[in-house]
Amino acid sequence: MGTGRRSSHERAVRPEDLSRLVVERLNAGDVDGLVSLYEPGAVMALPDGGQAEGSEEIRRAYERILSGRPCFEPGEQQPALRSGDLALTAVVLPDGGATVEVARRQPDGTWLWVIDQPSFPAPPAAPLTEGR
Repeated sequence: MGTGRRSSHERAVRPEDLSRLVVERLNAGDVDGLVSLYEPGAVMALPDGGQAEGSEEIRRAYERILSGRPCFEPGEQQPALRSGDLALTAVVLPDGGATVEVARRQPDGTWLWVIDQPSFPAPPAAPLTEGR
C-alpha cells in the first residue's frame, strides 16, 4: 500500500522540483511526503556526520529532525547538471550553506533522490558552565 501514499503527493517532473518539494514538506511536517522524494535504497547524510540508508532510516531521521518543528526557508536553486537519467542538484541556502543531491529519473519520467547531502540548521549550543 506504500504506492498509494506516494501517489497522493506531487511528484518531481524535473530534478530541480525536488528541492521545492522538500522545503514544502519539511515545513508541513510531512514525513511520508519527505520519504516519497527518495528511492527506496537512497542514502542521506545526517547532521551528526552519520548517514541514513533506505526508506525506514530516512523516515526515522526526518522524524527526529522535525520533532522540534523547525522552520525551513527555500534557498537559491542551482541549475541541475544532467547526464542521462542522473542529475546533480544543489541549493545555496539563505545562511550561506548549501545542499548537494543526486537524483535519478524514474521509469515514469519523474525524479527521486538517490544521494542527499542536506544542510540542516545546527541545534542551539548548550550553555557553557564553569566548575567553580
